[in-house]
Amino acid sequence: QVRVVESGGGLVQAGGSLRLSCAASGIIFSDYRMGWYRQAPGNQRELVARISSRGTTNYADSVKGRFAISRDNAKNTVYLQMNSLKPEDTAVYYCNPIYYRNTDYVAIGPWGQGTQVTVSS
Repeated sequence: QVRVVESGGGLVQAGGSLRLSCAASGIIFSDYRMGWYRQAPGNQRELVARISSRGTTNYADSVKGRFAISRDNAKNTVYLQMNSLKPEDTAVYYCNPIYYRNTDYVAIGPWGQGTQVTVSS
Protein backbone atom coordinates (compact mmCIF):
# COMPACT_ATOMS: atom_id res chain seq x y z
CA GLN A 1 0.00 0.00 0.00
CA VAL A 2 1.17 3.50 -0.84
CA ARG A 3 2.42 5.54 2.07
CA VAL A 4 3.81 9.07 2.02
CA VAL A 5 5.43 11.09 4.79
CA GLU A 6 5.87 14.83 4.31
CA SER A 7 8.30 17.00 6.29
CA GLY A 8 10.10 20.30 6.23
CA GLY A 9 7.34 22.79 6.85
CA GLY A 10 7.53 25.65 9.32
CA LEU A 11 7.05 29.33 9.98
CA VAL A 12 8.91 31.72 7.70
CA GLN A 13 8.75 35.41 6.89
CA ALA A 14 7.58 36.61 3.51
CA GLY A 15 10.41 36.40 1.02
CA GLY A 16 11.96 33.44 2.78
CA SER A 17 12.52 29.88 1.65
CA LEU A 18 11.67 26.36 2.73
CA ARG A 19 12.43 22.93 1.35
CA LEU A 20 9.82 20.23 1.75
CA SER A 21 10.51 16.51 1.51
CA CYS A 22 8.20 13.59 0.86
CA ALA A 23 9.27 10.00 1.36
CA ALA A 24 7.13 7.43 -0.44
CA SER A 25 6.88 3.69 0.09
CA GLY A 26 4.74 0.84 -1.18
CA ILE A 27 5.31 1.70 -4.84
CA ILE A 28 8.06 1.42 -7.41
CA PHE A 29 8.82 5.08 -6.93
CA SER A 30 10.74 5.61 -10.15
CA ASP A 31 7.73 4.48 -12.18
CA TYR A 32 5.39 7.17 -10.87
CA ARG A 33 4.65 10.78 -11.55
CA MET A 34 4.64 12.66 -8.23
CA GLY A 35 2.70 15.71 -7.20
CA TRP A 36 2.81 18.32 -4.46
CA TYR A 37 -0.56 19.69 -3.34
CA ARG A 38 -1.57 22.32 -0.84
CA GLN A 39 -4.73 23.11 1.05
CA ALA A 40 -5.39 26.40 2.77
CA PRO A 41 -8.22 26.77 5.31
CA GLY A 42 -11.56 26.96 3.54
CA ASN A 43 -10.04 26.04 0.19
CA GLN A 44 -9.93 22.88 -1.86
CA ARG A 45 -6.70 20.97 -2.15
CA GLU A 46 -4.83 22.11 -5.25
CA LEU A 47 -2.00 20.59 -7.23
CA VAL A 48 0.88 23.09 -7.31
CA ALA A 49 3.72 21.08 -8.83
CA ARG A 50 4.26 17.75 -10.50
CA ILE A 51 7.21 15.80 -11.81
CA SER A 52 7.14 12.91 -14.23
CA SER A 53 9.07 9.69 -13.81
CA ARG A 54 11.61 11.12 -16.25
CA GLY A 55 11.91 14.44 -14.42
CA THR A 56 9.70 16.70 -16.50
CA THR A 57 8.20 19.37 -14.26
CA ASN A 58 5.07 21.49 -14.35
CA TYR A 59 3.76 24.19 -12.01
CA ALA A 60 0.59 26.03 -11.18
CA ASP A 61 0.71 29.64 -12.29
CA SER A 62 0.59 30.80 -8.67
CA VAL A 63 3.99 29.24 -7.88
CA LYS A 64 5.74 29.28 -11.25
CA GLY A 65 9.20 30.80 -11.02
CA ARG A 66 9.28 30.51 -7.22
CA PHE A 67 8.89 26.79 -6.50
CA ALA A 68 10.96 23.90 -7.85
CA ILE A 69 10.04 20.23 -7.63
CA SER A 70 12.70 17.55 -7.86
CA ARG A 71 13.07 13.87 -7.10
CA ASP A 72 15.69 11.39 -5.93
CA ASN A 73 14.66 7.95 -7.09
CA ALA A 74 17.42 6.28 -5.08
CA LYS A 75 15.85 7.70 -1.91
CA ASN A 76 12.20 7.34 -2.98
CA THR A 77 11.85 11.02 -2.16
CA VAL A 78 10.38 14.06 -3.86
CA TYR A 79 11.25 17.62 -2.85
CA LEU A 80 9.67 21.03 -3.16
CA GLN A 81 12.01 24.00 -2.93
CA MET A 82 9.95 27.08 -2.16
CA ASN A 83 11.52 30.50 -2.60
CA SER A 84 10.18 34.05 -2.38
CA LEU A 85 7.38 32.81 -0.17
CA LYS A 86 4.23 34.88 0.17
CA PRO A 87 1.55 34.91 2.88
CA GLU A 88 -0.84 33.36 0.36
CA ASP A 89 1.42 30.28 0.22
CA THR A 90 0.31 29.47 3.77
CA ALA A 91 -1.26 26.00 3.68
CA VAL A 92 -0.79 22.37 4.57
CA TYR A 93 1.35 20.77 1.87
CA TYR A 94 0.86 17.16 0.78
CA CYS A 95 2.45 14.86 -1.75
CA ASN A 96 1.14 11.82 -3.58
CA PRO A 97 1.86 9.72 -6.62
CA ILE A 98 -0.54 10.86 -9.34
CA TYR A 99 -1.88 9.77 -12.69
CA TYR A 100 -3.74 11.50 -15.47
CA ARG A 101 -7.39 10.59 -15.88
CA ASN A 102 -9.75 12.27 -18.32
CA THR A 103 -8.88 15.94 -17.91
CA ASP A 104 -7.11 16.06 -14.58
CA TYR A 105 -4.52 14.49 -12.35
CA VAL A 106 -5.69 12.16 -9.62
CA ALA A 107 -3.89 11.19 -6.43
CA ILE A 108 -3.24 7.49 -6.16
CA GLY A 109 -2.64 6.81 -2.51
CA PRO A 110 -4.11 7.80 0.83
CA TRP A 111 -3.13 11.26 2.03
CA GLY A 112 -0.37 11.66 4.56
CA GLN A 113 -0.48 14.04 7.49
CA GLY A 114 0.95 16.86 5.40
CA THR A 115 3.35 19.53 6.56
CA GLN A 116 2.24 23.00 7.63
CA VAL A 117 3.78 26.02 5.94
CA THR A 118 3.02 29.39 7.46
CA VAL A 119 4.31 32.58 5.85
CA SER A 120 4.09 35.74 7.91
CA SER A 121 3.87 39.19 6.36
